[in-house]
Formats: sequence, C-alpha cells, structure tokens
Amino acid sequence: MLSAFTLVRNAVKLNFPIVATIFSVLGVCDEVVVNVGKSDDETREIVAGIGDSRVHIIECEWDLKRGDAMLAQETQRAMDACHGSWGIYLQADEVLHEDGARLLKEKVAEWDRDPRVEGLLVNYLHFYGGFDRVATNRRWYRREVRCIRLAHDIHPYQGSQGFRVGPEQRKIRARLTEAQVFHYGWARPAQTMRNKLELTKQMYPWATERLNRELQRGTLSWMPLLRPFTGSHPAAASAWIAANSLEPPPTIEPARFRLTDLRYYVSDWVERLTGVRPFEFRNYTLV
Repeated sequence: MLSAFTLVRNAVKLNFPIVATIFSVLGVCDEVVVNVGKSDDETREIVAGIGDSRVHIIECEWDLKRGDAMLAQETQRAMDACHGSWGIYLQADEVLHEDGARLLKEKVAEWDRDPRVEGLLVNYLHFYGGFDRVATNRRWYRREVRCIRLAHDIHPYQGSQGFRVGPEQRKIRARLTEAQVFHYGWARPAQTMRNKLELTKQMYPWATERLNRELQRGTLSWMPLLRPFTGSHPAAASAWIAANSLEPPPTIEPARFRLTDLRYYVSDWVERLTGVRPFEFRNYTLV
C-alpha cells in the first residue's frame, strides 16, 4: 500500500496549491492524509470538496510559536495516520509532476525488498517571482527525500525539510530518481507573498526585524543564476497557475552583482562541468 501525506493551514489566505498538491499524488496512491491546521478561511472545506474517499483529513490546532518544531510535529502526525508501508510527502506549496508520480510508484515496487533503501530522492524546480523563472544557485536544494518507508523510526527533521532515522538523527539512506517536484512557494502573487511574510513573523519572532524590512521593501531579493523556465508544469497545477497568472506577480529588485556572488557562478560552472555541486548540503546518504 502506498500512502501520501501533507499538511496545510490557511490555504486560501496564503494561496497554496493544495488541491493540485493532493491531485498530483492521488493517481498513484491508495490514500492521501491531509493534516489541516485550524484555519481562518475555508481550507478544510476545499480539501473535503475534492470528494475522494482516499483523502483523509485530520484536524489539529497548530502551535505556530514553536516554528520548525511545530512543522515537524504536525508532519509526524500526518505520517502516523498513514496505513501504507511507504509514503510520498509533499509540502503545501509543492506539486509532483505526473511522470514523477508514476516513477516513484514503480521504484517503490522495485526497491521495496532492499532494506538499504529507506527513501527516494526527487529533483526540484524552485519557481521565483512567477511561473516562468527558476532559482538555480546552490542556496536552493536541488534534491530532497520525498518518498520514505513509514517505519524504521524515520521521522521529520527540523522544519520537515527532510527526514532522519532514530534518536541519533542518522541521515536517511536514499536512492536517486528522475521524479520532479515543482516548488511554487516563491512564485505566488505579490499580495500572497506579503501574507506569507506576516505569517513567518508569527512562527519566527526572532526574525521580525528582517521580515519587516522585506515587507517595507515590497520586492523579492535579486539573486544570481535566475533562469527562464520553458518546460511544462504538472497537469494538476494548470488551473491554479492559470488563476494566479491573472494577478500581479511579485517584483524582483534590480540585479546588482556583488563580489561574494562570484562563488555561485564558480559553483555553477563546476556543477555543469562535472555534475557535482560544491558544498552541497545533503539530508541523506546515497545508496
């Protein structure tokens, strides 16, 4: 049995593509568990409105002041509600391409009997300032574990960006796949991005001063190696993208090269030449 799990709160206010997120895994999974935090909008009704018996809602009140610890706890709650032996995990601003969904299901079947394999890696496209631009410098992770065995004391790590094993926090043993996840967190319209920053202040009050400066500036920071995207988006996200394309996208501040940015261009050159990303942080061990 293959499960999927995610968590979401205030999907309308924060314009999460949660319906697309769920539909992107629903075609290959036997169940999708959605941890719906108590919201100020119609989030629960939207998830329930999908009208598929495989979608299971659990409702909780999230303690936002706990920040990353809260995200890990609520992700664990969703994991614990799954019945499958493997689970595909997506965050509420992530959509799995349909080709990747099929591939993950095939690889779970292929590697299920190999105890060395605890998770499967997906490749990321990070959209920034709209749906036709991706951020590619090494500050953005290019891969992460998004399919895991739902056992062996595998648990969310820190803010649920990845997973670790046991009390010693051992890195999960994972295999590469060609599946792609489309990360839309920084592509949403300008007003949504302002709402996101206000929520972030609640979760990470120590960052309030910096976040207030970003709100006052009203633009996204420019960064090296922003590149155009000319491929196709997941079919599940098409309606959400079309609706959001009618709203003004967030503005990116003018480009301004700094000497410290040179490291990103050198790193990119090395990666293109060798396939190796220098100084890459990995939440996993390849097997």
